[in-house]
Amino acid sequence: MADTNNILSEEKDGILYLTVNRESKLNALNLATLEEIRNIFNEVSDNKDIKAVIITGSGEKAFIAGADINEIAELNELNARKFAENGQEIFDLIENCHKPVIAVINGFALGGGCELAMACHMRIATANAKFGQPEVNLGIIPGYGGTQRLTYLVGRGKANELMMTGDMIAAEEAKTLGLVNYIMPTKQEAIEKAEEIVRKIMSKAPLAIGMIVDCVNAVYTSEENGFQTEANSFARCVKSGDYKEGTSAFLEKRKPEFKGE
Repeated sequence: MADTNNILSEEKDGILYLTVNRESKLNALNLATLEEIRNIFNEVSDNKDIKAVIITGSGEKAFIAGADINEIAELNELNARKFAENGQEIFDLIENCHKPVIAVINGFALGGGCELAMACHMRIATANAKFGQPEVNLGIIPGYGGTQRLTYLVGRGKANELMMTGDMIAAEEAKTLGLVNYIMPTKQEAIEKAEEIVRKIMSKAPLAIGMIVDCVNAVYTSEENGFQTEANSFARCVKSGDYKEGTSAFLEKRKPEFKGE
């Protein structure tokens, strides 16, 4: 894994654990941290030893409390568009990763932190987690895909309310809205739940998992016919050795040994 200054990484049993490590700044995302995330996910895609990713934040107070306000304060009309597009590109890498990516949200997930969590395939929150898109308090809007992902996760009306008011919501409400999959009492228990889920996924056919990512994301891509994406992906799966192994194992009443081929 590439050298990083702001992210701690550890690979164990096929799972890559990433911890945003700027605890004194409540793990705020500055441009340097974003580039480290970009480099990591570019490497994850090509690394056959990595089967899944779990992302969390350092400490107990915050997952990621937002983007770095000092950098936002320096923006102007000319560079603001590129600033937003840069973050969107990086979070797209997470959303389109063919390996499961789970956010373990400890404490505050605000602004860019909430946007990063929403780019992950699943979200597990601690009991003290709080979510929000408070950008209106700075006279701006979410720029890293938050207006889009929050809307399709919780619906138009609630997304408008949360972004227009800048209000934070607790973990229980986030789960009720569909923003969170599970709530666990502590960070350690949340990580263990994430491990339980990814280990189950890791026992399935890797190519099929990647195709599911593509098909689910196609639901929200206006220029793409999701049903056609599904049919194409289904056909690609049937071409694979994993399909032959899965069907043979079922008929032979044994556990399949998938190779991702």
